[in-house]
Amino acid sequence: TGTPIVKGYDFQSSLKNELNELSFPNLMDDLLQSYSTMGFQATNLAMAIEEIKAMRKWRLSDVPYQQESEDPSLKDINIRKKIRARIFFSYTSNQISCGQREIIRYIVQNKMVDVIVTTAGGIEEDLIKCFEPTFIGDFKLNGTELRKRGINRIGNLLVPNRNYCKFEDWIGPLIRQIHDEQDAS
Repeated sequence: TGTPIVKGYDFQSSLKNELNELSFPNLMDDLLQSYSTMGFQATNLAMAIEEIKAMRKWRLSDVPYQQESEDPSLKDINIRKKIRARIFFSYTSNQISCGQREIIRYIVQNKMVDVIVTTAGGIEEDLIKCFEPTFIGDFKLNGTELRKRGINRIGNLLVPNRNYCKFEDWIGPLIRQIHDEQDAS
């Protein structure tokens, strides 16, 4: 039918070299590439990875100069080779609450994105995780019962009230100071 067959990564045959020894030279690349045939979110993740690779590789020199519509200063091929795609990265607070925070930190620290767009909750959750850890729970836990015990549930994540209290104790004085400075000016 022309459509790919759903199939996961074949660890048994993929990790052996020609001498039948375990070998891991391209494990991560091969594993991520296999996501394209795993289905559900894995397939979309694989498509996103390919799109990111294309964005990181792209240069203006990949596109022919359009004399009638482009700035003449962009005609030089050496200049065009230096102009790359500007990559915007957007995320919501739930990506920070979960283990994606470390991935986001890595791509930002390694300058893999140029612009970050997030919600106020994304910043708040990041700061909260700097003070105290978040724990793995279960989607089926009773949120009302957890709340009575001072624990907040975000999906399958558990966040003790003290995490929010520490954040409020830290941010409160900053907000008051900013307010006072605005009133004084």
